[in-house]
Amino acid sequence: MMRHFWSRFCRLLPLAATALLAGCHGALLHPAGPIGMAERSIIYTATGLMLVVVAPVLVLVVLIAWRYRATNTKARYEPEWSHSTRIEVVMWTIPVIIVSILGVIAWRSSHQLDPFRHIPSPDQPIHVEAVAMNWKWLFIYPDLHIASVNEVAMPVGVPVVFHITSATVMNSFFIPRLGSQIYAMANMQTADNLVASRTGTFRGISANFSGDGFSGMTFKAVSMTPADFKQWVAKVSASSQHLDAAHYVALDKPSENVPVTYYSQVMPNLFEQILAGKFRSGQLLARAAAPARGSK
Repeated sequence: MMRHFWSRFCRLLPLAATALLAGCHGALLHPAGPIGMAERSIIYTATGLMLVVVAPVLVLVVLIAWRYRATNTKARYEPEWSHSTRIEVVMWTIPVIIVSILGVIAWRSSHQLDPFRHIPSPDQPIHVEAVAMNWKWLFIYPDLHIASVNEVAMPVGVPVVFHITSATVMNSFFIPRLGSQIYAMANMQTADNLVASRTGTFRGISANFSGDGFSGMTFKAVSMTPADFKQWVAKVSASSQHLDAAHYVALDKPSENVPVTYYSQVMPNLFEQILAGKFRSGQLLARAAAPARGSK
């Protein structure tokens, strides 16, 4: 009977594992860049090391419960037993070794995968200024003088340096298949260095709850060939919409499920002014429209 039980248990175990990992399909466990691949490796390594403790414990729970069941008269009854040096050594030594290994991995990876660390590449990186808004993402290309809402494009194999802030409450910038979840906070700038190793369209999200429209606060990260990226830049540059102070104040108003929007011109130093909080409640626009002090 026990042999039949274990046979069925072993057959069902892979199915259970598949169900637990179903939510990771197309995301963390299917990376599309070197940062995501390194993070997946850490997940696999940490999970495997922890299973060294967890798996035997789960098995022993079943075995002990079965061996010392009330109907088993062959099991030894030792009500005065309280200590075993052998068990103590095993119970303390193995966790200490595992925690030490995990500590070394965490130390090394925290430096190797530092989001501020530039990715070595023969190509010049592309700079993108990412602004979290209610409930949309604004991406500004300062070197190209263009911007887009809810879509960020990049050439495959070329590093992208994201400069990240928030125009509203705290958010979290995350492209699961590329890696590195980075928080976005008002009046503060963080950074993230990513690169896509294959072409495709990847889902970007805000991984920090930020209000009513949070569930729709997603964007597309599109990795394309250099030629296609040039065409994308040309398409955005041909847009009739300009992102000046008035248009930014209108964009800053809370809105949900905003379609992808392109801006062919961006006012100078827009990101720096957002970072300084000069657009809150339309302050900058109001100052620009107000008459100079002392004028009649």
